[in-house]
Amino acid sequence: MKRCGSEAENPAGNHLTLDTLAVWHELVKTRDARGLRDLLAEDVVFHSPVVHTPQTGRAVTSQYLAAAFQVFFNESFRYVREVVGPCDAVLEFQVVIDGITVNGVDMIRWNDEGRVVEFKVMIRPLKAINLIHQKMAAMLQASQ
Repeated sequence: MKRCGSEAENPAGNHLTLDTLAVWHELVKTRDARGLRDLLAEDVVFHSPVVHTPQTGRAVTSQYLAAAFQVFFNESFRYVREVVGPCDAVLEFQVVIDGITVNGVDMIRWNDEGRVVEFKVMIRPLKAINLIHQKMAAMLQASQ
């Protein structure tokens, strides 16, 4: 299978690649943030909807995503649409948190090995952004 602009496949067939979206969906389903380390590239860049600057690196991205697992992934969380390319995807989600409906997208890009190199989250409406900012700040503060 051609991935991420690669022109040639490994002829020996021994190039290990992840099925990025399948792994991501399993982590979401099981709410298991421990699997993030194997999914993220070392130099992954995370774009938060509430932090001005991009966050770079596996450790900080894992920290943000682990906090998000606790804030977002309740029983109402669901992906409602996916747009998938050879090395990226946009996953639209909905979740109700504290009575507020949060609508957003996870924009994920991965490398030839299937490791996530960029993860961007966008959220609407403004009321939801303010709620997520408050909850994520509390989760990140507690993890330090």
